[in-house]
Amino acid sequence: MSTTATARQRLLQAATDLFYSEGIHSVGVDRIIESAGVTRATMYKQFAGKEGLVLAYLQGEDDGLRALFAQAAQASDDPDVLLDLVVEGVAADIRERHTRGCPFINAAAEYPDAGPVRDLIADHREWFRSTLEHLAAAAGLAEPAEVAASLVLLRDAALVGGYLDGQDRVAPAFARTARGVIAAHRA
Repeated sequence: MSTTATARQRLLQAATDLFYSEGIHSVGVDRIIESAGVTRATMYKQFAGKEGLVLAYLQGEDDGLRALFAQAAQASDDPDVLLDLVVEGVAADIRERHTRGCPFINAAAEYPDAGPVRDLIADHREWFRSTLEHLAAAAGLAEPAEVAASLVLLRDAALVGGYLDGQDRVAPAFARTARGVIAAHRA
């Protein structure tokens, strides 16, 4: 692994940890540089300013979710099983990883205007919704677009609710409600 790649990874990891735990706008570049143990020149050599780092952070979150979907697809090609794996995966994410809400919703709150950050968030949400819609259709569910819209809404609410009300309370409620939506649309 090259020194440059290591510095980039350290910067991205520091930014990911700090942005998610403290908020994007409340964390300055100097703090990220200090946490990553690199120089300012290294930071700007690796990323086009703070917004470049924000975009890399959100792209990493998007890539992580896409990788989880790919892992689920490797585990089974049965759309019913895949839908259940998605429900379980979201519940686990609420309990274990995203304990301070959804990184995309959090970022959207800090970037209310159109621009590259909001574009990346919109692309992520469209991919997530359309992937769920395709799974619902493949499972033979009635109104797959409605199923997908409901599951996205439930995930959004559960990630925020888990932060506010506690993951142990919200994760099982999410799973139960999501399975209810799926069951209600079985043809």
